[in-house]
Amino acid sequence: MSVYTAVSAEDLDAWLARYAVGALVELEPIASGIENTNYFVTTGNGRYVLTLYERLPAEDLPFYLNFMAHLARSGCEVPAPVPDRTGALFSILNGKPAGLVERVDGRDVDPPTVRHCAAVGAALGRLHLASQSYRTRLANKRGPAWWRQAARALRPHLADAQNALLQSELAFQAGFGKVRLPKAAIHADLFCDNVLFAGDDVVGIIDFGFAATDFLAYDIAIAVNDWCDAGDGSLDDDRTRAFLAGYDGVRPITDAEREQWPALLRAAALRFWLSRLYDMHLPRPGELTHMHDPARFERILEHRIAAMPRMPVLQ
Repeated sequence: MSVYTAVSAEDLDAWLARYAVGALVELEPIASGIENTNYFVTTGNGRYVLTLYERLPAEDLPFYLNFMAHLARSGCEVPAPVPDRTGALFSILNGKPAGLVERVDGRDVDPPTVRHCAAVGAALGRLHLASQSYRTRLANKRGPAWWRQAARALRPHLADAQNALLQSELAFQAGFGKVRLPKAAIHADLFCDNVLFAGDDVVGIIDFGFAATDFLAYDIAIAVNDWCDAGDGSLDDDRTRAFLAGYDGVRPITDAEREQWPALLRAAALRFWLSRLYDMHLPRPGELTHMHDPARFERILEHRIAAMPRMPVLQ
């Protein structure tokens, strides 16, 4: 959500003419995040988030935006995309595909509590139940093929020990995607800063720019690695149990997913270590930028390899 493409009030006012949202009142850039350009937009009729998609090709945008619309219609805590007067969910603004979504009143939490983890686990369970009736499919663009490509590109920038860790983990994950686990559309980036709360209640799940068709349990592992991080790379037992119990109470976790849990946690750690390394060593220019520290996920990956944590038994 860094600003890579500048948008002036005049640019946006002209673009908003295609929407029935009223005239522009205020435009504010959002500096957090790293993938897309985002602005808070206030008009005469309401408050919205404008996103210019920097990397996603226009032909893939219907998957993401229709997925959000499907989830919102299904009662999930997901802000609905706003259609223009023709019904389209995006169009071109300053050379980039762009769309509006409703702005949610809420805040992210840092650090999360046990109650927050239970609530977001249940919210992810509801999202996964709804996603199973979303029939459009899209391969995960940050899946194993991207892991290997990114590792090759990063090799000259990393220490010998880091390259050795990457190659060892890529070899371990060589069979990722070949096991038989439930699949559907997933969020694939459900970190603490992508969930908004009012008190202990989830009111908004945002930033679907990495959504794809993949293992549901991989989506759980991505979230647990962030929400339940004890700070030293290990998992906080109470928050992990609360998250998984919240999820399991909505969508029961299968025996096969439990069996693959240690490898899924490692795969999730590998994917985000690689993406953060990539953003650090091979960044894109941006007017405002916000970069995450890759060392955190290096620690998490090393801990997952050493501990191979089993999924706790849930009551």
